[in-house]
Amino acid sequence: MATEKQYRELFDRVAALRRQVAGNLSNELGSNPQVGEALLKQIDDMLFAVEAEDQSGPRPPDGGLAQLVGIGGESASDMGATRMPHGIENYDETIASERLLAVADVYYLYQHERMGMFRVVQKLRELFERGAIRLFDGEGAFGLYRFDRRDVLRYTRRDRLNAYRRVLGYGRGLGSGHSRPNTDFHRLFTQFNNQVALFWRDKRVSDVIRERAHDPSFGSMAVVRRSGLDLRNNLKFTSYGHLNVLRVEVMQLLDECFRILNAEDVKDLFGAANAWDVMDEVLVRYFNQPIVSSPRQRMAVTGRKVLRWLAAPHILETTRSEFEALLLEIAEPAEEWLTSAESLRLADRSSSKRLLPWDRQQTAGVTTPHRGDRRVVRRRPVSARRPRR
Repeated sequence: MATEKQYRELFDRVAALRRQVAGNLSNELGSNPQVGEALLKQIDDMLFAVEAEDQSGPRPPDGGLAQLVGIGGESASDMGATRMPHGIENYDETIASERLLAVADVYYLYQHERMGMFRVVQKLRELFERGAIRLFDGEGAFGLYRFDRRDVLRYTRRDRLNAYRRVLGYGRGLGSGHSRPNTDFHRLFTQFNNQVALFWRDKRVSDVIRERAHDPSFGSMAVVRRSGLDLRNNLKFTSYGHLNVLRVEVMQLLDECFRILNAEDVKDLFGAANAWDVMDEVLVRYFNQPIVSSPRQRMAVTGRKVLRWLAAPHILETTRSEFEALLLEIAEPAEEWLTSAESLRLADRSSSKRLLPWDRQQTAGVTTPHRGDRRVVRRRPVSARRPRR
């Protein structure tokens, strides 16, 4: 149990140690800043170990109040002898990784839902029941039969759309269970991908035009970390409920749908080479829908990879070299997600604006309309206006 005097002395000694290390290594730090970063990291780890040991130690039953107010035989003679806690657990370290992994899979499923894979299989099932397609006893025909028989045991399309609305904010209306939609997800997700992409773009430029590319002033870790923590905190309370069971079931449904589309008799029916060609052919022939399978599928893959990265504690890393090494895993996925989203007009690159205001209201997944797309407001004729008083 640390006292208030020990608390002050600890930070005074740590500050003196930092100053002494910086003074002794001033010449070496000028040519190699990574040495100073490693030393400061060791000092921070020592301070963290002292704080953790103090928090895990025994505490008085009254929390030290008797010492402070002067009651009983344990009352403190001065302020320095009273108990001084170091603090509480950090907010950003209390997020469970399994819930963010579930959200990543839900985002993956949503993009395939928007692609139309489930609608395509439903259409094939309707045509199969009417005898409108030449399927009889092949693998695809048997898969469509099982797909129809299991339909009553699965979550419905409305259940899936309500879950997407609650967790990701995509769609319209209320979320599942009449919950509040998470309308902030898309702009926070876009913001994080923008900051990751901008961080690595700055690094590539600095590697080319700067004399010392290892100088840590080329990009801001704090901006990337803050945008990632904002996204993690946003998903913290939307990942409860039946989300885990739903994503497991719908992932199984997605796998079943792809196997049906990839069956040989179904591919021969449409003259397709693979399951994706079958899906595109059905969407064009029966739904008159433009083909967006490629960008949507890449958004699904790269978006899930970025969200899975956030599920790990990498975003809390404070050492620049380690943070960059861990962030490299999603450098290309973030760029690819932005490019795919831009092609669908679902995101913009923030090249000049480093930060996105928190109070900026924009519908999730919808870009701001252009000037030519605005509605023309017709003014009333002069004779119909009220006279001035």
